Amino acid sequence: MKERLIELYNREKDVIRGSSSPLVNRLRQHAFTRFRDKGFPGTNLESWRFTDLTPLLNTEFEINLANRFGNIDTEKLFTCDVYDLDTFSITILNGWFVHKYAPLSKLSDGTIIGSLAKAMEVYPELLDQYIGRAAKPDNYEMAALNTAFFQDGLFIYVPEGVKVNKPIQLINIVDSPNPVFLQPRHILIAGKGSEITLVHCDHSLTHNVSFTNTVMEVFAEEDARVDHYKIQNKGRNSALVTTTFIRQEKNSKVTTNIVTLNGGFTRNTIDNEISDKGCVSDHYGLYLVDSNQHVDNQINIDHASPGSLSNQLYKGILDDKAKAVFSGKVLVRRHSQQTEAHQNNNNILLTDDAKVNTQPHLEIYADDVKCSHGATVGQLDPEAMFYIRSRGLCERSARQLMMIAFASEVVDKIEIEALRKRIHSMVEKRLKGELSICDQCVLHCNSKEPTTFNIDLSKL
Repeated sequence: MKERLIELYNREKDVIRGSSSPLVNRLRQHAFTRFRDKGFPGTNLESWRFTDLTPLLNTEFEINLANRFGNIDTEKLFTCDVYDLDTFSITILNGWFVHKYAPLSKLSDGTIIGSLAKAMEVYPELLDQYIGRAAKPDNYEMAALNTAFFQDGLFIYVPEGVKVNKPIQLINIVDSPNPVFLQPRHILIAGKGSEITLVHCDHSLTHNVSFTNTVMEVFAEEDARVDHYKIQNKGRNSALVTTTFIRQEKNSKVTTNIVTLNGGFTRNTIDNEISDKGCVSDHYGLYLVDSNQHVDNQINIDHASPGSLSNQLYKGILDDKAKAVFSGKVLVRRHSQQTEAHQNNNNILLTDDAKVNTQPHLEIYADDVKCSHGATVGQLDPEAMFYIRSRGLCERSARQLMMIAFASEVVDKIEIEALRKRIHSMVEKRLKGELSICDQCVLHCNSKEPTTFNIDLSKL
């Protein structure tokens, strides 16, 4: 796979670059050199010790370097089932921004939303101020690969003082009859004193093999607020690697909440640099995995300035032979006095075959700080189970009630009421095993072919 990508880049360099500025092309070339020299990350690296990409790279993936979609009716492609969720909805299909009317929109308040490829063409000066400033391809191999190859994705710019009046919903869809390798790039810029909420939904419309390697850069300028909710409900044959780089300026607040409901292989990495004082950084996550699913969450927070607060709370429930990895690292630099940082990872294993590797890290070089970390791995509390059953509930209902209560601490952090209610419902269904019913259903609603039933009338 590595050699194929190197050959592809050298052969199609001009196509990949498209309308990129000279600065972006320099970033591409540097990242390509990094990938050519280092390749894909292996289990010899500490951050990848429990997550092996090798089996995923044996597939002969299709890599599309041209947008084949153009103007399409995105409402027919996917309809969000979150009731009363009023959002500005945009769609990424197989790595490309698709739209019904225009690839780039400028709202009345000056907010720009649309295709990154189009934004690089229309606003090159604005892009050059930000793109690549937060990303660290030298430290993250998959980010280097994305930086070399990305062509399109989502671009959001919120001007100074603007409060976007409704959430922006990014719907990232994979729908291909063949195995595809996708590398979208997203950039969110929240200007000074601005506020924005992004709801990011990852979905698969087929059960075919896919590999999505996404990089997102988030810039929160002074006094800005960014809320980022990410819902992952992918097919069992999908691989999703997401690396999110966050850079915070003075008194900004960034909140992320990642809910992983389904997916064959999922790895989420957040690299959060707090570059000025008075910042608040909250990161929440919930993962519910079963069968042979694998989910890996990596959180790295760099307190590079004094007087800021960060929180991490990740929870997981694992069934069957599922595997999970959590690594939360907090770095407090020598001059970052009066830092407060808290980190917690809790896991419930429902079977003896389920496995989780959790690694909380604190690296502190300042002495006037308040920091804590903790991790737990265990089963459902038998005493609590006995108490609930003594109130008349059966064992199955008691187990589900305890798991729902365990997961609710993360879901309750979602501030959008309609989304919070829907995620509560989806989590409840997931814990009951209902969200996987599509795998066995004979209707195949997403299929392009009509469904036929062979009925022997003589038996009626």
